[in-house]
Amino acid sequence: MAFLTNEKLVIVGAAGMIGSNMAQTAMMLKLTPNICLYDVYEPGLKGVVAEMNHCAFEGVNLTWTTDPAVAFKNAKYIISSGGAPRKAGMTREDLLKGNCQIAEEFGKNVKKYCPNVKHVVVIFNPADLTGLVVLLHSGLKPSQVTTLAALDSTRLQTELAAHFKVQQSKVTGARTYGGHGEAMAVFASKVKIDGTPLSKKNLSEKKFEEIKQATIQGGAKIIELRGRSSFQSPAYCAVKMIEASMGGKRFNWPAGTYVNNEKYQNVMMAMPTVIDATGVHFTNPKGTAKEMADLQASYEHLCKMRDEIVTLGIIPAVKDWKKVNKNL
Repeated sequence: MAFLTNEKLVIVGAAGMIGSNMAQTAMMLKLTPNICLYDVYEPGLKGVVAEMNHCAFEGVNLTWTTDPAVAFKNAKYIISSGGAPRKAGMTREDLLKGNCQIAEEFGKNVKKYCPNVKHVVVIFNPADLTGLVVLLHSGLKPSQVTTLAALDSTRLQTELAAHFKVQQSKVTGARTYGGHGEAMAVFASKVKIDGTPLSKKNLSEKKFEEIKQATIQGGAKIIELRGRSSFQSPAYCAVKMIEASMGGKRFNWPAGTYVNNEKYQNVMMAMPTVIDATGVHFTNPKGTAKEMADLQASYEHLCKMRDEIVTLGIIPAVKDWKKVNKNL
């Protein structure tokens, strides 16, 4: 049976809804037969393992553990959803301190137990910060750590498709950049609806603002409708990101990546990215003056949150980052 690779994939937070969906998706896509499920909550983890075994996937060597030393040993690819979930009424920023501390421990486990890992995807919120903390404490290169940001763009695509009553895949160029949260920058100037530029579709400014707000509140809407944070879409997108890093189909939706260039310094943010077997690669976004101003505001918001976790002592001051991770 053909798998994309035989190398070890670890799913962190596997007892949760996102983690269990990632496990199932990875096996359905035949990424690797060597999958380890890790979580500190043993009863839930055992339940997930039983469910996966009952699926009877052929050729998979599924293991599980509550011990990080066992889980991370010889890992080549890791996806982590191992943070606290977002609950009704909470913003991503509300999760800041607790999940950044979890991210610090995760990054240190990577550095200690699997320094030769090839790629790590971080998907627990606030992902722009947890991913940055993981990158810093793992000692990995910026090209080796990405965060989930695609859902903001797929939610924009969804809203536009619904408004224009077209198949979702007929909406192209729908992208959001900057922060993965309420301060995201929505880029619509390159959107096409079934091949026609959005600018020629007579979309009123008021309606576009409604679509933009629906995109920004997409995650909160799912909590309202389902009584829990989204899990199927983040699981699928995260597995597609790790699939690309394994040498599968390139992932072209925006990913959160470490940026330190002439315009944006020392942040993890959504950019125009490609993930392939050599890691994540980004270019600077191009848009209208309004879009670029929104991106600048989103970047400044990220800097403010980054500086907050410096103040909390979760990460050192930027000037000292190289002492922790020589690749930054």
